[in-house]
Amino acid sequence: MNTERLKIFAAKNGIFLALIVLIAVFSILRPNFFSLGNAQNILMQASELGLIAIPVAFLIMSGTIDLSVGAIASAAAITGGLTMSTTGSTALGFAAALLTGVVAGALNGFLVSYLGLNSFVVTLGALSVWGGFALLLSGGRTIPRAELPDAFRALGTLKLGPVPIQIVVLAVVVVIGWYVLNRTKFGREVRAIGGNERAARLMGIDVRRSRFLLFVASGVFAALAGLFLSAKVQSANPTIGSGLELEALTVVLLGGVAFEGGVGRISGVVAGLLFFRVLRAGLVFLQASPFLQTILVGATLIVAVALDSSIQKMIRSSWAKLGRKATEQPQRTDPPQRTEQPQRIE
Repeated sequence: MNTERLKIFAAKNGIFLALIVLIAVFSILRPNFFSLGNAQNILMQASELGLIAIPVAFLIMSGTIDLSVGAIASAAAITGGLTMSTTGSTALGFAAALLTGVVAGALNGFLVSYLGLNSFVVTLGALSVWGGFALLLSGGRTIPRAELPDAFRALGTLKLGPVPIQIVVLAVVVVIGWYVLNRTKFGREVRAIGGNERAARLMGIDVRRSRFLLFVASGVFAALAGLFLSAKVQSANPTIGSGLELEALTVVLLGGVAFEGGVGRISGVVAGLLFFRVLRAGLVFLQASPFLQTILVGATLIVAVALDSSIQKMIRSSWAKLGRKATEQPQRTDPPQRTEQPQRIE
């Protein structure tokens, strides 16, 4: 493997190495950090964020972004919580919450995909809209444990064998996300749209429809994350999803998804998710200040954006050098064949 290919490999897989190093460092500082119980706890903490990060990764790969996912999670949690509190039905609560996610995602998708508005501006506005909606609907109060059905509260502690249900759901979403991105026509279209939207249109891809569906999926999974968070803490809070949008963006960029679109892997997003949660869990083990952890989210996002820009430049430069080397290889030329001239017969 030559130097340029080694650089490309390191740039694409650096997050995996960083994750191993981070685990090793915290395990040295706190020997009980590396344990099965702590690993399960980290995966539990990563589950809701992962449900949001996978769809956000698809959106960024398509050349758009959704900054409203945290607010949608809060709005869905309150909508579902109030419905369950009023009717006593967990099923109706889930339906109301998921419907909130569909409506929120569809509005974002319509404004961005069909009206051509900037996704950053639209979803930044939607962040305030849905966050305010959650506060308005709940009157700013938390729906307590006593008002939620037993079946919903049990979801927070439900296990499939020895594995918590949240981890199982996350694993299923990761597998589905990987399959859609790598084995379906839709996944290829997502990358094509992010790589070159004009070329994608000329290829016959319905860019507006694809992006609209991605926004709807983002809203649905944000709503699902809000429900799981509520079940975990045994209450529905109107700010329960606050900050999840920045954490999801950090995870996606750490995972190697190019902010400019067209490039990304689900395995990288999972590695970024684990890196982020291991870092937070390690700081808790070291008894770091919670205010420091808040600072960490912003700092890690800045680092992720800087790394994304540097990595993409490095990869493009290395591929360009490999291309030049290929064109500079001398072409093999066979010596001219000697042909016998027919003898003249007189």
